[in-house]
Amino acid sequence: MKTRLTELLGIRYPIVQGGMQWVGYAELASAVSNAGGLGILTALTQPTPEDLHREIARCREMTDKPFGVNLTILPSIKPPPYAEYMQVIFESGIKIVETAGNNPRDFAPKFKEMGITILHKCTSLRHALSAEKHGVDVISIDGFECAGHPGEDDVTNLILIPAAVRACKIPVIASGGIADGYQMAACLAMGAQGVNMGTRFMVTKEAPIHDRVKAALVAASERDTNLIFRTMHNTSRVFKNAVSDEVVAMEKKGAAFEDIRHLVAGARGKVAVKTGEIDEGIVSAGMVIGLIKDVPSCAELLERMVRECREALASASAMAH
Repeated sequence: MKTRLTELLGIRYPIVQGGMQWVGYAELASAVSNAGGLGILTALTQPTPEDLHREIARCREMTDKPFGVNLTILPSIKPPPYAEYMQVIFESGIKIVETAGNNPRDFAPKFKEMGITILHKCTSLRHALSAEKHGVDVISIDGFECAGHPGEDDVTNLILIPAAVRACKIPVIASGGIADGYQMAACLAMGAQGVNMGTRFMVTKEAPIHDRVKAALVAASERDTNLIFRTMHNTSRVFKNAVSDEVVAMEKKGAAFEDIRHLVAGARGKVAVKTGEIDEGIVSAGMVIGLIKDVPSCAELLERMVRECREALASASAMAH
């Protein structure tokens, strides 16, 4: 398939695997890239910058295709050494970076100096226009359906994608709520140049998470997610389990972040996805779990999506005659 995104990144299919905490390791990123998409390593899943350096080298041993690194920059009390992670990205010769979180004005110029293509994830039109102004190359527009942080505007992709496509001059890719080729066709029809998927790639053979977690996501419906941190204006969409139910209940009673910190700790989430004890911590998942019914390999998933996408576009085109 040929879009502005495939030409820019040198990939066969306009399908990007978004960065995911505790999931974006070399096994998954290399499998997606080998299947014709763009695999992405998650920088902050690696405990130290040195670990990221080793993970990039490991991924290179597993694929000779393009892959990227996600660096999510969020405000925090004790921030990780972002500058050191960036230095590893530069020294490793990475040419594609997915950024998210803070305004890219502080880091985009440094990436551009190194000849790096930036895909920046936004949850609103105003942030997309700001990111474009600060020099990013691709906007990944993230609708309310998505896993992780959907922003506070609650705008779905049916509105957000065409709004971003009309307003931005750079390529826009659709992110959040996508699992199959029919949805991909809809996104392309709205003007997107590709799609970014997280939750769907969690439920593949190569995703380095426990099979019980994958089975739970396959069995779930579109109603099996929770919105946590809603009262703190830092909304996050996660899998509906005992922990996220408890967080929602506590928030309804007026809990502050300190009251729920022990429940939402990243270390607990890591234990949940690694051991398969799905109720042990917070597990990110989007509403799209309602459409995920199997655990294919990344190659099987991408080939199927491209086939479905072509069928859907051809069928829609036939209706226009």
